[in-house]
Amino acid sequence: MQWSPRTGETVALVTVGAGLALSLLVLDSAGRVLVGLGALLVLVLAARDLVARPRLAAGPDGVDVRTLTGGRHLPWPGLRVDVRETRRFGVRGRTLELDTVGGPDDPGVLVVLGRRDLGTDPAEVARALRALDPTTRP
Repeated sequence: MQWSPRTGETVALVTVGAGLALSLLVLDSAGRVLVGLGALLVLVLAARDLVARPRLAAGPDGVDVRTLTGGRHLPWPGLRVDVRETRRFGVRGRTLELDTVGGPDDPGVLVVLGRRDLGTDPAEVARALRALDPTTRP
């Protein structure tokens, strides 16, 4: 199983970033700096969505998480899957937390992914991961 940002959101980011970049032709110098930084930020987010696909993949030997700088494999033994729900300014947000137990030489890893990273509700992903985890089955 694998999860990635929704394609429509990535296309929207590319479109907005290109529109901002094109608007640089008609702006004054101060506007070019601000809008140029905004365009760069939006295009970097779109590039992350394209390069780090799939963002999360689960298989029989564990979970693979991809980022812009590479990936990380998290084996099932020692992996804890949690969903954290927060409420800020009246808006509820959920994140998927993948936590590994570290040893004396390994501090462990904490990976936090949101709805946008996964393309779906983090609680659904957590249920699917728990169902795939061979260490929790009898």
